[in-house]
Amino acid sequence: MNGRIVVVGSLNADLTIYCERLPLPGETVHGNGFSVNPGGKSANQAVAASKLGGDVSLIGAVGKDPNGDMLIASTEGAGVDVSRVRRSGDVATGVAVIAVDEHGENNIIISAGANGTLAPADVATEAFDGAAVLCLCLEVALETVEAAAKTAHDAGATVLLNLSPYGEMPESLAALSDVLLVNAHEASLFLGEAEMPLPTAPASEWEGVRSQFADRGLERVLVTLGSQGSVVLDSQAAAGERVVRIAPTEVQAVDTTGAGDAFTGAVAARLAAGEPLAEAAAFASVAAALATTKKGTQAAYPGVEDVVRHRS
Repeated sequence: MNGRIVVVGSLNADLTIYCERLPLPGETVHGNGFSVNPGGKSANQAVAASKLGGDVSLIGAVGKDPNGDMLIASTEGAGVDVSRVRRSGDVATGVAVIAVDEHGENNIIISAGANGTLAPADVATEAFDGAAVLCLCLEVALETVEAAAKTAHDAGATVLLNLSPYGEMPESLAALSDVLLVNAHEASLFLGEAEMPLPTAPASEWEGVRSQFADRGLERVLVTLGSQGSVVLDSQAAAGERVVRIAPTEVQAVDTTGAGDAFTGAVAARLAAGEPLAEAAAFASVAAALATTKKGTQAAYPGVEDVVRHRS
């Protein structure tokens, strides 16, 4: 029986333009396609987890506008409980402006909009009753993130924090986070511009990184490595199992936008189902890879059968 997943954070309308290559500063390039799709890190994570069998509730805020309607319809259509997504008539729904090149790489600018109004008061204690996992990112106010983490922690849920977009994390939030999810660049920033092992490095070369995170009170960390898979740093695991390399899943990437959110949502779904962290990360690695094989984010996310079929 899967435990319930609560996702607190952002919902954005993704304004995506496709181009041969990403423009340099001050440069204009021609695009070859444009779309408006539902997005936002937290909405993406909620949809990904729901598509993978999770029982998911989303807490966030959107405007009373067509983009807000689109986001509510998309998340609810994926099976997510949106009863705690607040509609604001005073501010527009958040947006993300995304450029995607012919290799699937992207750059993104976000405008918070209604996401900026999500406050600690929106994170009601009863929302976490019976919750197994809380998903968080940093696309809403830090005080709201910390309030949600404390409420979920006190309710006995596993707090999964995606430190993205990267920002300084107070020690108080680190103390409330059971699992930290970062990419290699974010890990380096967090550890004070520490030099990361090469993405292809064996598990043994990540031992020092695990120790540095543990010294900062973060004993369970997932570091995603793009096309090179991921690495699990688990100081709570038995000796010899504290660093686990997750092999990459070979696919033809079309659009990498939202792949990290697919990974986070998949980890949440598997943790809520009672799987160990390393196994959850292995499952999530496949889910994230499959998400890059189609354009967009939420519509590109795979179901459980897709992931199982690709792993077999």
